[in-house]
Amino acid sequence: MKTLPLASETLLRIAKKYPTPFYLYDENAIRQNARRLQAAFAWNRGYREFFSVKCNPNPALLSIFKEEGCGVDCASETELLLARACGFSGDDIMFTSNNTTAAEFRLARELDAIINLDDTGHLDFLQRVASLPERISCRYNPGIEIRYQNQCIIDFAGSKFGATKEQISAAFRSLPSQGIKTFGIHAQFGCHRREADYFGSAIRCLFSFAIELFQSSGIKVSFINFAGGLGIPYRPGEDAADIAAVSAAIQAAYDEIIVPSALHPLALFSELGLYMTGPYGYFVSSVLHIKETDKQFAGLDASTNAFLSPLRYNDYHHISVPGKEAQPFNQRYDITGALCENRDRFAVDRELPTLVTGDILVFHDAGAYGYSHSTTFNGKLRPAELLLTAEGSVKTIRRAETPQDYFATLSFDGR
Repeated sequence: MKTLPLASETLLRIAKKYPTPFYLYDENAIRQNARRLQAAFAWNRGYREFFSVKCNPNPALLSIFKEEGCGVDCASETELLLARACGFSGDDIMFTSNNTTAAEFRLARELDAIINLDDTGHLDFLQRVASLPERISCRYNPGIEIRYQNQCIIDFAGSKFGATKEQISAAFRSLPSQGIKTFGIHAQFGCHRREADYFGSAIRCLFSFAIELFQSSGIKVSFINFAGGLGIPYRPGEDAADIAAVSAAIQAAYDEIIVPSALHPLALFSELGLYMTGPYGYFVSSVLHIKETDKQFAGLDASTNAFLSPLRYNDYHHISVPGKEAQPFNQRYDITGALCENRDRFAVDRELPTLVTGDILVFHDAGAYGYSHSTTFNGKLRPAELLLTAEGSVKTIRRAETPQDYFATLSFDGR
């Protein structure tokens, strides 16, 4: 069974004080995880984690990562503005966008962010609308297929992201004459994978590419960003990634390929958004109705607009029922919301204790791509976000939306 960061009695008291639904994040666990990651990669003097803002764009969490020495990875003008508001600038920010606007490039240059180009063809556009920086990174598309649990997770051959090896090589050769002094390569290889050996093998491709680039052009890559994709165990009994073993596998590849080359020392970066916050967030909702037809339904006071992950991102999130841990899990429910959409189900045929109106359900592993994927479909509003602080108190870090928020951008008299 998965455990909660609070005693059931405490969580039930919180649910009485703060109306459900809400997200709850465990500050202490997030900080400890960030420290474990940095300790694992301490062998690489330039290592830095750039937390992916898109997976959880709450300033309270971004500030935690800033205090822990992490940077942020941004993908839009708004995320850049959020990063600036939280005190990030310069080397603290990796700007990894695609189909980028002039305004986004201009703000990235204003913040002196590390610009990570999705398309080498954007160099002329960047120079025209903002100017070229002294450091540039390019997103590499390796053209391979990543599979996990017998499914294709990423087919790079058909992906809209990144540039080919030939395109990056050609672009890098032309850049020193334009004042570029620092070069980086970025690629995502993980996408839910957790095996250490896999990451060791995957990063060899990046290391080999960096060597090829130096041998053919004389360009020395200063950093490699192996990006995100380190998975988490959603189901009870699954093993979490061993970050020390992942790092050791990457170090072995580094020692074999980079250390003997002219590229050593080479800084390594990561963007492990899901790994950083996923296991340390919880979505909390209350049972509103029990319905019985051909199936048994537990209707919640939340809908999947507020927590889309079970519908489109990951089909299983473990559910705890505080106060009923000792009861037999002998009832089967579809856990649903109130959307005018039959797919509005958090779980299907899930075995749980007997539920009644007012029971609290806690969905585990909701700390990444939860709130950030939420919508206001059907006029259902987004929930609050709470932080379980390192001292053990609970505070609101985002209030729940109101109908006034929903109407705020509309031009009409809504009295």
